[in-house]
Amino acid sequence: MDDTPLMRELTRDHARRKQLEGLEFTRVGGTRIITVANQKGGVGKTSTTVNLAAALSMGGLNVLVLDADPQGNTSTALSIEHHAEVPSMYEVLVESAPLSEVIQQVPEMPGLFCAPATINLSGAEIELVSLVARENRLRNAIRDHLEEREQQGLEPLDYVLVDCPPSLGLLTVNALVAAREVLIPIQAEYYALEGLSLLLNNIDLIRQHLNPELVVSTIMLTMYDARTRLAAQVAQDVRDHFPDQTLDTTIPRSVRISEAPSYGQTVLTYDPSSSGALAYRAAAYELNTRPAP
Repeated sequence: MDDTPLMRELTRDHARRKQLEGLEFTRVGGTRIITVANQKGGVGKTSTTVNLAAALSMGGLNVLVLDADPQGNTSTALSIEHHAEVPSMYEVLVESAPLSEVIQQVPEMPGLFCAPATINLSGAEIELVSLVARENRLRNAIRDHLEEREQQGLEPLDYVLVDCPPSLGLLTVNALVAAREVLIPIQAEYYALEGLSLLLNNIDLIRQHLNPELVVSTIMLTMYDARTRLAAQVAQDVRDHFPDQTLDTTIPRSVRISEAPSYGQTVLTYDPSSSGALAYRAAAYELNTRPAP
């Protein structure tokens, strides 16, 4: 009777809660720039970006989230203003505004910052086409911002996480050129690996032509339903293909994770003791303890 999926989940959550209690994350040394990418929509890309960012900052680290998706869901989930008049990633990418002019502090979360996306960003794909060094604009903006912080004597950023659209336009190319690492969230469902080979080919092309340092450092299984054989099978497939990159922590399918953004919150503040919140905290800890590539 004790070996039901629910009992296993409760036991795991209890162990996780004890393990995470009062845990401070260690500084990684240098800024890790990670783009969260998957061309397949609905895999938990935005949830992964905002909840990992929140978990890392709650662990005492300085985290900057760049919302490069015109839908602006990341900005919504972090309670950041992003109506059309707000200075945003559009000004950074198209008008070369410094990042410091658009970054906002996330309410009630010291150490967590966000550069929002506004609807203007949807036109940026077209406007970027004619610009000089159009693929490098985000990389240069991040580099300048990190230098500016250093000159001002501010604490260095430990992480820059970039959320990009589920397509391979110039916004996503900018995000991949700017990063050293790619984190790919994969839904534990039937077609999970289908779009992956295309994404990996595109990452290869960017590595060859624009950013030789780019590596897929992390793969995270999201929307994991421990009750189904299919989820276990998909997880096994992913681990067989990517043994070094796949995190041990899986993110459960959870109503709480889906609800939180509509309240302008991450699941970590919305329901801190939920399975989803505990899983993201465990995943963030695991990410932070793995050596940067």
